[in-house]
Parts: sequence; structure tokens; C-alpha cells
Amino acid sequence: MAGVVIYFAVAGWPFIGDRPPSADAQPAHARGAADAVPVPAATTDRFDGDRALATARRLVALGPRPAGSRTAQAAAEMLRPLLPRGRLAPLPGRPGLRNVVGEVAGHGRPIVVIAHYDTTPVVGYVGANNSAAAVGAVVELARRLHASRSAAPVVFLLTDGEEAPDYPPKDFAADGLRGSRAAAAGPLGRIAREVIVLDFVGQHGLRIRREGNSDAALWSRLRRAAAAVGVGAVFPAGTQGPILDDHIPFRDRGIPSIDLIDFDYPCWQRTCDTLDKLSARSIDAAGETVMELLRRERARR
Repeated sequence: MAGVVIYFAVAGWPFIGDRPPSADAQPAHARGAADAVPVPAATTDRFDGDRALATARRLVALGPRPAGSRTAQAAAEMLRPLLPRGRLAPLPGRPGLRNVVGEVAGHGRPIVVIAHYDTTPVVGYVGANNSAAAVGAVVELARRLHASRSAAPVVFLLTDGEEAPDYPPKDFAADGLRGSRAAAAGPLGRIAREVIVLDFVGQHGLRIRREGNSDAALWSRLRRAAAAVGVGAVFPAGTQGPILDDHIPFRDRGIPSIDLIDFDYPCWQRTCDTLDKLSARSIDAAGETVMELLRRERARR
């Protein structure tokens, strides 16, 4: 029992808070970037952080996006044409829930890049960092890779139903990750080579340590990629607690999977998770790193 208490105290479950979010629950450093640790500028220019942020703004402008809601369905329709070969993939047994899938075709097993577009079912919660910023990053990665006519396959997966249908959730382990569970249970789970999840990647002062459930070898390669593009400081050494996120259904099938998530975010599951908490520089650092990682992973084939 003590071990369980320590685990939850240190790691926490993702998207489960110790109290319901409220508009006035805004620690001082959650209101702006004045005291945030600077994020270095990338030395490469393969990814456009401003463009990714613009996509995040479009998503947030739709309002709260609980899975299955009209707003979530509008978000899926908005995102589909932004992905190469974009299509909607209904979740079996989950009426109204749809993943958005795109791909850059190629030879061999694909690398899967994931972000979720739904939000916690809390009135007024628009999920700027959780996870519109990551959606913007995945859309921009897809645009750039499609334009580069990569010879290696990449699947882009924007999941619905990552958040549990209630908040605080009764059982996130059973009720969350609906979109990624459906994807991992289908053909993608049988052919995926690696999985890269982007989640909290937009906040000022971005710093991402390896999440405890993330594959150590793939994470080491990610850190080398970050150093190569000049943003190694964004991915410091060390490990944060294990988190349940969209990489878990794939990891459970033996697929090397990592989760880019800066869980030290005061507006997690609170209505202060708004656009002013986002930084194009932070999104760019994450995006340039993943672009470099994908380039290197293609070379490892």
C-alpha cells in the first residue's frame, strides 16, 4: 500500500488531478513567460514553430473538445485535410469517436507519430497545451515530411478519446486512451516500427525528461537528435515518473515507444490551459528534434 501511495505521489496518473480544475487556480508562473527558463533556438530550420502554433490556435478557437462532442467532430473534420492522405477512422464500439490518420508512404514498417486532439470534459477547458500544441506540431511534421518526399513511411495519428469520459476519472487506466487502444489493436499495432507521442510540448520554458514508461534506447537517440539541432538543454538527463499516455497500448505490444511530455505544468487539467501559455519557440524545439530523430531513424533502416 505504501508503494502505491508513493507511486501516485511522485508520478501521478496522466490527466487525473487531485481536485477539479478551476479558473482561479493559476500559480504565478503559469500566467506568463517572464520567469520561465529560456528555450534555446534550434540551429536547423526544417520545422516551422509559428505555423504549428497557428494550427493550435485554430483548434483552441473551436472551444472545448470532449470526445464525441460536436466540437470534437468539427475538430476532426478540420484536421483531416491537414494531413497527407488524411482520413477519419471511427473507433469500433465507440459511437461518435474518430481518430484522424495521415501518412507519408514508403517501404518498410512505419514510424508512428501521435498527438491527441480531444480535451478533458470540464466546462471551459480548451486544452491549449493539452494537447492542441502537440497536434499543431504533428500537423507541421506531416506537412514538412510530405513536402520532402521521404522514402521511409511515417503514419500520423491524431487520437480521439485519449482523455477519460469523466473528470476526475473513475478509472483512467480502463477508460482513457480509447483512440490509441483502437489503433494499436488494428493493423497499425502489427506493423509499427516505433511510436513517438507528443503531448505537453508547448509551454514556456519547456524541459522534457524521459518519462518512465518510454523506451530508454529510443529516448537516448531522441536526446542525441536534440543536441544535434542545438536544443539539447530542452531534453535534460534524468527520468520523470511513469505516465499513462497514448504510447502505452503500443508499448504493451512490444513496440519501442516514447512520450514527449513536460508534466511540470501548473495548468494541467485547469481552465488556465489557454493560448497565452504556449510558446512557438518551445513547439519549434520539440518539432526540430523529432524531425532530426525521424531523419536518423530512417537512416538506421
